[in-house]
Amino acid sequence: MTDDPEPTENISGGASGSGVAAEFEPAEAATRAEEIVDRLGQLYWTKTYGGRDAFECLVRTILSQNTSDVASQPAHDALMDRYAPDNEAHDDDPDLAVALADAEQTHLAETISSAGLYNQKSARIIEIAELVVEEYGSAAGFDTFVREGDPEEVRDTLLEMTGVGPKTADCVLLFAGGQPGVFPVDTHVHRIARRLGVAPADADHEGVREALEATVPGEKCGFGHTAMIQFGREYCTARKPACLDGPDACPIEDLCDQVGVYPVDGDVVDPSEAPEAD
Repeated sequence: MTDDPEPTENISGGASGSGVAAEFEPAEAATRAEEIVDRLGQLYWTKTYGGRDAFECLVRTILSQNTSDVASQPAHDALMDRYAPDNEAHDDDPDLAVALADAEQTHLAETISSAGLYNQKSARIIEIAELVVEEYGSAAGFDTFVREGDPEEVRDTLLEMTGVGPKTADCVLLFAGGQPGVFPVDTHVHRIARRLGVAPADADHEGVREALEATVPGEKCGFGHTAMIQFGREYCTARKPACLDGPDACPIEDLCDQVGVYPVDGDVVDPSEAPEAD
């Protein structure tokens, strides 16, 4: 049992992942974005991240693409049960990358079917596993590159892999590499940062990332990302944010610009579709 409140169904690995509880000296926030992250940390958790196996983290994040963590977590668990080196069927394989590079795609697709788009994701995982084995020799070699390599070079290398976008690359840098100042942007973060008004209403995912990394201290970006996701699940949902039930229903209502949210009318639109304030 654990007192860690972070859900298991997270890209971070949740309570069993690499997050370590960390306290930050209280100080007056320099930006509203930092104040929001501090408030979310008080509401959920403050942690530092790093130390997860880089290749497993990459696979886990690919599984999460275009689906929820709740759906992709069982796929990850099933994949590890079937292909991890300590599985009896793979005792001869030195690590996960080698096992997946040699995997039969139909078998892998069946294994990860709960994550959706399993044919596409299985082909992508095998291709990346083959690349990792060719370039780094093993998952362990890839892990060393992610942990010890220049962060910009690591990010560029990840982005060159088929099907790896900015969020996936940033999750590997954060949860495996432990890099400070990395604020991955998923659909929750993209929606919430623009609703709050701490990123431009018309910003794409990269624009939101740039805005947050410029205004949130590097050591707070990790838990800012995971806590904001949890906030999006519980309060600031896409169709019915809590503030529609009244200002007391949302714990950060006083810090929010409510871009695209109209509690009086009960209307919700994407922030990019909201008329500009006078």
